[in-house]
This record gives sequence, structure tokens and C-alpha cells, in this order.
Amino acid sequence: MTFQEILDYSFWGNSVQDYIIALAVFAVAVIVFRIIKYGVLKKLRSITERSSTEIDDLLVKVVDRVRWPFYVFFAASIALNFIQVHNLVNVFFTYATPIVVVFIIAQSLQQFVDYGMQKLAKDKKQENEESVIKVLGRIFKGALWALALVYIISLFGVDVTTVVASIGVIGIVLGFGLQHILGDIFASFSIFFDKPFEVGDFIIVGDNLGVVKNVGIRSTRIQSLWGHEVVISNQELTSTRINNYKKLERRRVQFNFGVVYDTPSEKLEKILKITEEVVDKIELAELDRVHFKKYGDYSLEFEVVYYIDSPDYNTYMDIQQEINFALKKRFEKEEINFAYPTQTVIVNENK
Repeated sequence: MTFQEILDYSFWGNSVQDYIIALAVFAVAVIVFRIIKYGVLKKLRSITERSSTEIDDLLVKVVDRVRWPFYVFFAASIALNFIQVHNLVNVFFTYATPIVVVFIIAQSLQQFVDYGMQKLAKDKKQENEESVIKVLGRIFKGALWALALVYIISLFGVDVTTVVASIGVIGIVLGFGLQHILGDIFASFSIFFDKPFEVGDFIIVGDNLGVVKNVGIRSTRIQSLWGHEVVISNQELTSTRINNYKKLERRRVQFNFGVVYDTPSEKLEKILKITEEVVDKIELAELDRVHFKKYGDYSLEFEVVYYIDSPDYNTYMDIQQEINFALKKRFEKEEINFAYPTQTVIVNENK
């Protein structure tokens, strides 16, 4: 048998020559893909060496993730055009090619999502913030692959609108069943991005006050001034007024006290001076005003306003305590009596 006869020998509907050509095309295609990848990587790496940004490093990783199985697949898809194959093979590659392309694109975009989440978490030292970022990353990647899946389904002639509608109905049902859990999770996103408070802040929420110890996906833990831990759902936190004293640079303090009605006028005027002297002696306190405010039901009431150059709650309480002790000592020395609830009964003896 001559060489030409060998080339012309036919089996499975193709000659040996056809198979050789297809094999050569396959080999060339693999080599070309490899050369293209090498050239692109070389160019990107040269750019990376001259650049201080991280995005070009990410592009290098994305391109490098395209490995030999993809070369083989696309090279085989091209080579099969040179021989006759069973119709099922053609159908397979007709549907498989766009699926593989979508897979490569989705995988590449996923790396960009991972990069974005890592960049976002880079400066986050708190565990709760890292947890929120991880959940966000999973949501984005889940949405990405869901879109890829919907597109792949559409390739098989399935009505995508019906699929999306079905997913929407399932989402609504799950939403009703998990509305409290989902509400807390989305509230944690709101706390993460808006940052009404952070771990270590002293806050007041309703009747609860204390230091924030942890902000989780579903709840926030507060260490109260009485020592016990208060757990509040994130959804409740985002729908309630929050007073954050950690961001307070200068605290304004207002307090009242009263003296008995039979206090002489001279001593009432002296109370103003005594209060000024007491507050002025305290280093972090700055007096704003002292006034004889009003005639109360059982006392002559004074109002004092001063400022503290510290946001710390304990510092505020220490200063207020010092003021209270000092006023008590000075009033005792001056024989000025604090008022307390009393009731005077006037009896008409003529009756």
C-alpha cells in the first residue's frame, strides 16, 4: 500500500489525511493559544513592574487562571470543523462552547469580586466588619453565578422570563419566612456602611446604655454600666434613635438643685458665687452659667450649666460627684439647707 493510499484510507467517514489535518489544526491551535497567553502575560507583567497599582496584578492572575483544559477544548472545537463527526458531537460543542466561555467570564469576574472584598477588608480590624464583608462577597458571587446560570439555561431554549419569575416567587416565599433574619442581616449592612457606632463606643439605645462590644450579622452586644450584657437585634437598632457619646468632643452638663424657702436673700446671692468657685476649681470643667431659676413647689431652684473637655462618661460622673461633694460642704459651712419635698398645713384656729 502506497503512502497516498494510506492517506486516502477512510474510516468513520473521514480519510487518514483528514484526521492528520484535524490533528495538526488541533496542535497548532493549542500552541497559538499558549503563545497568546504567554504574550499577554509578558506584556501585563512588564506593566506591573512599572506600576504601583494592584489592578494590573489582578489582571495577571485572571489571565494566568486560563489553563490547558480550555486550550484543549477550544482547539478541539476548531479541529472538528475539518472532519465529519456524529451529529451529537456537533450538538455537544455547539452548546458547550458558550457554556465554557460564560464559565471563564464568570470565574474572571469572581476574582474581581474577591479583589474588591479583600480591598474593602484590608483596613478593617474588627471581626464583625470582616464578617459583613464576607457575606457581601458571597451575595455578589452568588448573584454573578445566578446570572451565568440563567444565561446557560436560555441556550437550551428555556423561557428565561419564566425561570426568573419562578425564582422571584421562591424569593418572596423565603422572604416572608425569613423576614426577621433577613431584616437583621440587611440592618448589619446598614450599620457597616453608615457607621452610626463602632465597637468601643458608648451609646444609649432606649433604656439601654453601655459600651458596644460586638456588632454581629444579626445582633449587637452592649456591655451595660451595671455589668450585664444587652443583646439587641440589628433591625431594632436601625429603627431606634441612638445617642453615641464616643464622638462627643465636649460634653454639656446641666443640673439643678434647690434650697429651702426660708433662705435669706443675701445667701441666695452667695449661692451663685459659691457654685462658680466650686466649678472653677475643677480642671476639666468650664462653667457656662449659674442662675436662680424659679420658685418651685417646695424649693428655690437653681440651674447650673458647665462643659467638660472629655467625652468619657466616667470622667463626667467623677466631676459631677466632686461638684456635689464640694457644694454640700460649702453649704453646710454657710448654713444653707438643701430643700426636700415638704408639705405645710395651715390651721385656722378661729374655726
